[in-house]
Amino acid sequence: MNSNQLIGIGLRHPHYSQVIEEKPLIGWFEVHCENFFHANSALQYLKQIRKDYPISLHGVGLSLGSSDGILKNHLLKLNNLIQEIEPFLVSEHLSWGYVDGIYMPDLLPIPYNKESLNIFVQNINLTQDFLKQEILIENPSSYLEYKITDMDEADFLIEICKATGAKLLLDVNNIFVSCFNHGWDPKKYINKIPNNLIKEIHLAGHSKKKITDNQSILIDTHDNIVCEEVWNLYSYTLERNRPTHTLLEWDASIPDLSILLAEANKAKTYLERHK
Repeated sequence: MNSNQLIGIGLRHPHYSQVIEEKPLIGWFEVHCENFFHANSALQYLKQIRKDYPISLHGVGLSLGSSDGILKNHLLKLNNLIQEIEPFLVSEHLSWGYVDGIYMPDLLPIPYNKESLNIFVQNINLTQDFLKQEILIENPSSYLEYKITDMDEADFLIEICKATGAKLLLDVNNIFVSCFNHGWDPKKYINKIPNNLIKEIHLAGHSKKKITDNQSILIDTHDNIVCEEVWNLYSYTLERNRPTHTLLEWDASIPDLSILLAEANKAKTYLERHK
């Protein structure tokens, strides 16, 4: 597979018609699957675009870390979309967002311990059995750590994959953000991940917010170009792994399609360099 085929961008509603009309030179598109659970115009656009491009489905609402378990209705809608679109990848987040019948408007963090691990393993196994296919788990961006955490994030992800057969969507920007916020070493994080587990990589922009005179945090805003430090971390990741499907995410303050394509195509130089 050549480098052009490995590079994708997030498909967002301002660009639906333009993609159909112009058929830009890009390998694939990724969508947030919950936006297409209903038979509306968005789904019709996606089905049209699917005729020309591979599609990856990226979930934000399955709540794999919820002790309440997975909602059957959500799984049914996801499975129906999979049957219609036939995506080449299906992914979700290492997070939770559902409890006692209430959906939270965010991807909430979890402690990394045995209890949380068992919940994730149970929910991922249930999901993969229902969908009859492998899913990818994305490492989160985080801004706090739990006192009851007793393993690091990379080890937690590896244990999930060992127990479920799931693979990883490695978000390099999220690694950079979380490592900055918690004082972790991003290269040590990446060094721990076996290369046979990584089936997709995400790249995105982030923002810095000042907390006190002496402290700032990074926030995973997906509203800007990829910074040089994240490109360098992407290069470091590719040095240790085979060429991998790579996606540029841009979810807020969405620019012209030409800007997204140009930013995504920067990844091609890194993929070519590390062939």
